[in-house]
Amino acid sequence: MVKIAPYGTWTSPVTAADVADPGAAPNWVRRFGDEVWWTLAKPDEGGRSTLVRQAPGGAATELLGPGWNARNRVHEYGGTPYTVVGGRAVFTNWADQRAYLLDPGSEPVALTPEPDRPQGQRFSDLVPGPDGASVWAVRETATGDRPTDVARDLVAIALDGSGVRSLGASHHFLTAPRPSPDGRFAAWIGWEHPNMPWDGTELCVAPLTAEGTLGVHRVVAGGPQESVCQLEWEAPDSLLALTDPDGWWNLHRVSLDGTVTNLAPGEHEIGGPLWQLGRRWFGVLGRGRFAVLRAGGLAVLDERTATITDVETDVPLWSDLGAGTDGVVTAVGSGPREAAGVVRLDLSTGELTRLGEPGQPIPDPAWLPEPVHRSFAAADGRAIPALVYPPTNPDFAAPEGELPPYVVHVHGGPTGSNGTALNVGFAYFTSRGIGVVAVDYGGSTGRGRAYREVLNGQWGVVDVADCAAVATALAAEGTADPARLGIRGGSAGGWTAAASLTTVDTYACGVVQFPILDLSGWTADGGETHDFESRYTENLVGTLPEHADRYRERSPMHKVAALAGPVLLLQGLEDRICPPEQADRFNAALDGSGTPHAYLTFAGEQHGFRKAETIIAAHEAELSFYGQVLGFTPPGVPVLELRR
Repeated sequence: MVKIAPYGTWTSPVTAADVADPGAAPNWVRRFGDEVWWTLAKPDEGGRSTLVRQAPGGAATELLGPGWNARNRVHEYGGTPYTVVGGRAVFTNWADQRAYLLDPGSEPVALTPEPDRPQGQRFSDLVPGPDGASVWAVRETATGDRPTDVARDLVAIALDGSGVRSLGASHHFLTAPRPSPDGRFAAWIGWEHPNMPWDGTELCVAPLTAEGTLGVHRVVAGGPQESVCQLEWEAPDSLLALTDPDGWWNLHRVSLDGTVTNLAPGEHEIGGPLWQLGRRWFGVLGRGRFAVLRAGGLAVLDERTATITDVETDVPLWSDLGAGTDGVVTAVGSGPREAAGVVRLDLSTGELTRLGEPGQPIPDPAWLPEPVHRSFAAADGRAIPALVYPPTNPDFAAPEGELPPYVVHVHGGPTGSNGTALNVGFAYFTSRGIGVVAVDYGGSTGRGRAYREVLNGQWGVVDVADCAAVATALAAEGTADPARLGIRGGSAGGWTAAASLTTVDTYACGVVQFPILDLSGWTADGGETHDFESRYTENLVGTLPEHADRYRERSPMHKVAALAGPVLLLQGLEDRICPPEQADRFNAALDGSGTPHAYLTFAGEQHGFRKAETIIAAHEAELSFYGQVLGFTPPGVPVLELRR
């Protein structure tokens, strides 16, 4: 029998431990010959990532034991952490950022030197070299003590341990080193400050010299207002690239003479933002066909008809796509009610295989909300896409007439987007009677360059207004309780959450995770962020010193007295993207202000939380916080102490 109880007080089998480990968490799926490799996150082992290999007909085998962590921090967000040559893996280890050779069954052997300073050298975006005796990578080297004192080049790491050879560099930022099939050329992507990779990048090609270094390069695609986000060689004289000269990431053929051909023009987004080096959105099937990702689903692009056709499978969401000319596609597959796992699809037969061992069982789907696609109106008439996750619990209903509390979830980036993949974190709240709405505010990806650039110069304005418009509309239509609206987000989402609480009176409270709070500090001169994003604000807010007033007026750090309601701050102490200094100052300003607040810090956590104990503590604290502020008592969670 369904029980009647106020929203927020429903009991639920979805625990914070389920959030910490909702099943296998694979990443970086790659196919080498007939074997499929990937990394697997281990929240219960300090958040480390191990390497996994599966051969046809065999079981998945973990190759890295405790103490090893296949991850790197180039750009702080990292990138492809391994590759395989001749059955042996080369991977980057988190603790020292060195590259190691792993012969399965043996202990890893270091291939790169010990760092000579705390930041040292980092390696990412690993791919096999053209000679079979080396691995190519992006190298990031600290040249001074400031976060922006960084140099990058493309390098070859010798598999025999004889050293690291610089191939060369063309730009301050580099990614996707790729030798041509005949070994005569190299291709890569480069860009310069203040552009981010989704603003403008260049596709470069250079001959390889007799010494194995890069010759004089030519730019064959891209530019200051065009973003190349993935490239692959198709033949010795042509490349395939995802780029957006027409405002949408489409698949193009690029000849070495600079001829660029769109293989299936249209207002569809195949590519995405390069937050991590080495992400993939297409793979070559052969005979003019390509596996591509469109709107999160798998599709086939046929250049002969210039069409893209969705592939119907039991897996609705695909990412990290790879494909071969044998028609086999590998990827991370997931769904709104299905945990992420490694999948293999034979397009010629339709046979779908799930690889690896099943992870921790996910909660019963009866307690998982099904996201509802909605569109809301912005003040300027734009459509604001959002995903609405209503309170969902088969055992409970609210008293007649009661409206549920709702929390606006703000994605990070801000150049990012919300997807419909299983989010047990949302279910943790919705199964207790708290609704969630995830907003793709102006500036989000997946809808072309024009929508991304709506946020240029308007960060802290458009994102705040769009989120408030969605929350207000839900309240006006009777979906949400207007007196019990909250906002939450991490990183840039934490910025928008804090900026909202200090700008509009829409919300009763907010949860701000590893945030940006002071724009002036979050710049190259401010010294409170890393090199990759140190000039991001020039496009998002404006150049300095010309727009210094915007930086101060929009920063929540300078408007603590204007907070609309209580705030919970969550911060990793090893975060170099949004360092704890900003959250520390914000918390200090809150002490004695009379505004209820709490500040939880987590040792050993960087940007985003990876340890099971951190994820559990953060979600339980957030639930207790909502209960205290929004007027209900959630059962079974420790009470968070609020200060004033």
